[in-house]
Amino acid sequence: MVKVQDADVFEIELSGVVSAKDYEEVLIPAIEKKVASQEKLRVLYHVTPEFDSYEWGAMWDDAKAGIKFWSNWEKIAVVSDVEWIIKGVQMFAFAVPGSVKTFSNTQIDEAKEWLLS
Repeated sequence: MVKVQDADVFEIELSGVVSAKDYEEVLIPAIEKKVASQEKLRVLYHVTPEFDSYEWGAMWDDAKAGIKFWSNWEKIAVVSDVEWIIKGVQMFAFAVPGSVKTFSNTQIDEAKEWLLS
């Protein structure tokens, strides 16, 4: 499940099983709407403790969205306690044009502060 909150910081919350449908019907349209009003995005990507897994289609849609909005990423804070997600983000952060930083779930307030700095 994907939940999006549109504010100064674009907040994405993942829980349960995240599907391609979540990306195609919720996340990508929300990003498109935000980009239409604000070219650069500061994103809080929160993988909640209730997160179970990604479907393969969701992982593919995530990669496509990353490329589609390539020039729009200004800052991305990934908040998660899922080790493979944190390691993957850290491994590929160099390839993202904006700043990327990882935080644990206990550091969510620090992640929000970093995004606003």
